[in-house]
Amino acid sequence: MERLGFIGMGNMAQALCAGFVNSGKIAAESVYAYAPHYDKLVKNSEKYGFTPCKTLAELVDAVDTVIMACKPYQINDVLVEIGERLHGKALVSVAAGWDFKKYSEYFDSSVRVQFVMPNTPAMVYEGVMLFEAQNSLEEEERIQIKELFAAVGIVEELPSNLMGIGGAVTGCGPAFVDLFIEGYADAAVKYGVPRQTAYRLISQMILGSAKLQLETGEHPGVLKDNVCSPAGTTICGVASLEESGLRSACIKSIDAIMNK
Repeated sequence: MERLGFIGMGNMAQALCAGFVNSGKIAAESVYAYAPHYDKLVKNSEKYGFTPCKTLAELVDAVDTVIMACKPYQINDVLVEIGERLHGKALVSVAAGWDFKKYSEYFDSSVRVQFVMPNTPAMVYEGVMLFEAQNSLEEEERIQIKELFAAVGIVEELPSNLMGIGGAVTGCGPAFVDLFIEGYADAAVKYGVPRQTAYRLISQMILGSAKLQLETGEHPGVLKDNVCSPAGTTICGVASLEESGLRSACIKSIDAIMNK
């Protein structure tokens, strides 16, 4: 691709933009953006190096590939305004719920569509980028776009029927992990650890534990067993979590999302 345009420049779009440019896959001067608050957009452009656009039409006409990164409820109005201008271009949607099927209700094959679900750890280049398998991009385009998104996290492809559950786990999951961090930090504070120290220790513990599982490929149960000595302290804590229904609570949290 030669020129890339963001519709919307919130936290996620900024993370993607920074990652794309820092990866060297696209030059900052080849990135354009539109957002309703132009003054704020200009300030962000000074930080990230992209070209700010005053109108949606200006943005779409300047680029080959559009990333739809505005709020989902805004997309209908956006498409009414610039839908015709998207013909012949690639459209990558990172807005929740706006998948390939939904865009197919608006466009014929002249607009090439790819749905991607990123998550907030993309802001520190440790995200999960879920690519919907069903798409209408040209093969070369898809390879280039996957390479861009790989700059801010791992890229995984899922069939359309699994994008919902995939997004529930990876998109909502960070909030659940934050609750876990907060809960264990409260426990550490209860026993005298300063709060900021507690946050730092627990976050690093989670980061290291996750990296250990990813790099070794070991079943989480095996890694858990490696820490639990017979009649030791860790197995007592594990037993308490089991009595409290930790696994069931995890499953129910996803059930609540999927049944909403």
